[in-house]
Amino acid sequence: MSQNNDFIFGIRAILEAIRSGKEIDKVLVRKGLSGELFQELLTEMRESKILFQQVPNEKLDRVTRKNHQGVIAFISPITYQNIEEIVPALYEKGKVPFILVLDSLTDVRNIGAIARTAECAGVDAIIVPEKGSAQINGDAIKTSAGALHYIPVCRVKSLNSTVRFLKESGIRTIAATEKASDTYFNVDMKEPLALIMGAEDTGISLELLRSADHLVRIPISGHIESLNVSAAASVLIYEAVKQRLG
Repeated sequence: MSQNNDFIFGIRAILEAIRSGKEIDKVLVRKGLSGELFQELLTEMRESKILFQQVPNEKLDRVTRKNHQGVIAFISPITYQNIEEIVPALYEKGKVPFILVLDSLTDVRNIGAIARTAECAGVDAIIVPEKGSAQINGDAIKTSAGALHYIPVCRVKSLNSTVRFLKESGIRTIAATEKASDTYFNVDMKEPLALIMGAEDTGISLELLRSADHLVRIPISGHIESLNVSAAASVLIYEAVKQRLG
């Protein structure tokens, strides 16, 4: 089997990895690739619902110059969990759910830093989208100081559908945006809560903003107009902790 800490290459090696239950983050496939063995891999990926993307050979060569046979699979260092199983389990345990939704964060260090804060604060789960979000890799694990091994991470096809599920489950959704009129410390965070944070450049998607129960902002008095998303997440997460302990 051909691999390093983050990826495996070669059709047969990837087939073996899928069949052995390894958590595959995504697979890059050379455009125009064919053959009986590749068709077998394609079937396995579809049955296992593994995300794959067709790319030019040059992109594969940038990952490794070894004989990748037109396929490279990125291995996830964590096992993703199902939010639709986590939420009922939290209620059954008598807990007040505290969920974090990260909308299309592309910097692994931000994800790692947020996960570290979330784990320390007792957040129950982090939700990220399948597409448009940074891959949770070794750098993210390192930045999180290992927190990503402890806090459940759920990767979902649609954040909009997932937020709808959270709302239907009695969880209040609060989105952080500089466009909000309410400051974060004027909003009740003691009840079941899903806190939505967006990428620094694009923010939270318009549809998620529209569906949120409440929009909040962090007051900014200095010359710089916004906080780093991991710093902003820390402020809001610990406001919820303060309210729940108060």
